[in-house]
Amino acid sequence: MDIETAFHTVGEFGPYQKRAVTVLVLAQVYMACQSMLIVLVGYTPEYQIEKQDGGPAGHRELQQHVTFTEDVDSIVTEWVLIRQQAYKVSLAGSLFFTGLLVGNVVFGPLSDKIGRRPVYLTGLFFEVIFGYLTALAPSYEVFAASRLLVGLMNGGIGLVCFVLAQEYVGKSYWAVTGTLTSMTFAVGIALFGALGYFVRPWRTLATVANSSGVLFFLLSVTLPESPRWLYSQGQTARAEEVLRFIAVRNGNNATNLVLQRVGAAKPGSPARNRGGVLQLAVHPVLRLRTMVLMYVWYCCSLVYYGLTLGASDTSGSRFVNVAMYGLVELPAYPLCIYFINKSWAGRRKSMACFLCLAGSACLCTTLIPENSGSPLSVTSLALLGKLMVSAAFNIAYVYTAELYPTVIRNAGLGVCSMSCRVGGILAPFVPSMSRVTVVADVCAAVPQALLSCKRPCLCFSERSTPPCPSRCSV
Repeated sequence: MDIETAFHTVGEFGPYQKRAVTVLVLAQVYMACQSMLIVLVGYTPEYQIEKQDGGPAGHRELQQHVTFTEDVDSIVTEWVLIRQQAYKVSLAGSLFFTGLLVGNVVFGPLSDKIGRRPVYLTGLFFEVIFGYLTALAPSYEVFAASRLLVGLMNGGIGLVCFVLAQEYVGKSYWAVTGTLTSMTFAVGIALFGALGYFVRPWRTLATVANSSGVLFFLLSVTLPESPRWLYSQGQTARAEEVLRFIAVRNGNNATNLVLQRVGAAKPGSPARNRGGVLQLAVHPVLRLRTMVLMYVWYCCSLVYYGLTLGASDTSGSRFVNVAMYGLVELPAYPLCIYFINKSWAGRRKSMACFLCLAGSACLCTTLIPENSGSPLSVTSLALLGKLMVSAAFNIAYVYTAELYPTVIRNAGLGVCSMSCRVGGILAPFVPSMSRVTVVADVCAAVPQALLSCKRPCLCFSERSTPPCPSRCSV
């Protein structure tokens, strides 16, 4: 039997698979806490600087004359990251997203080569270690370096964790596990906001948020290797062993389970040479499609993380704002499911409309004073923008996979993911720009980029896949 028939035999989503997927899905809470850590530990409170005689003072002299008027413990108050040093807060956030970019590039192919489980466990182990290094950092330089390393591990295990959750279950449950993973990440952002309310010192907050990773690592040690990966590598005997292991814990009898013997594709075989990143540039339709999708992913990431990382800078409690920016994503997923399955909407029109609505909501923030007291506030419009861009981002994942032929689908997703991380690298500087320039200019810049995505999106046909130059099958 083939691998899909085997899953029907052992159970597509049995009790054991539910437990394994639960561990992987809940690990998103830990990854969300690490992603949003800089939002609270990098908070800049109000401060006063004593007047000094003479010329401008250096940073060391400035530390002796600054007084923070709020009772806040953050990296800003500990290392006095204000004025000329304020950029270091955003830089630490950008270093984290730089690590995400490198992690995606390195860990994805590595997990394809040596297996999902060892890459996931190794990455999670080192992310916990580097997370504690963040909490114990004696200087800003060590803190920034640790955020880069945490991002490197986070980007890698986030990708592998998502794939593992898919490969433990039957294909009919892939949409369920994928949606649960995204929703749990949003819940993790909200839980981090609540945690920050009860744990105020930044070192303690970083320690507590990171400690959940120890629990998830211990729970993940018992997880088996992906049977789908083993089968794709020609390790049929080991794949049968894992499937029987799952069947026993599901309460099913699979003693006669025998998989069809297949060989792993060799590096020089035609199956490996039919597609690649080069095809994205050579084929004119794929080239245009890739350029537009890269821009869409970049804009979605820039606005998604730009709004989320700026939660502490908006009016009201920064802890409530962080929680709201996480919870507001949850309605986006049923919205996506409803619209993309309607013939009058579909992927193309839905994504274009969500992008347009997100840009319009952000543009409207320039028309409302910060503390006007009206029901339609800057925060409510920003939350609406976050909801819309979350929906567009979710559709982009699905739509991108459908727009590429099978043999170059991973290459297309990889290129789009890289452009997405570039947006994430720039996102931490979006909130900080409001301190050095006119707010309206900054608020308008990002939505204009979103609005410009609408027309290119409309040039796509619904769920179309062009033929490759090598006449590869879809």
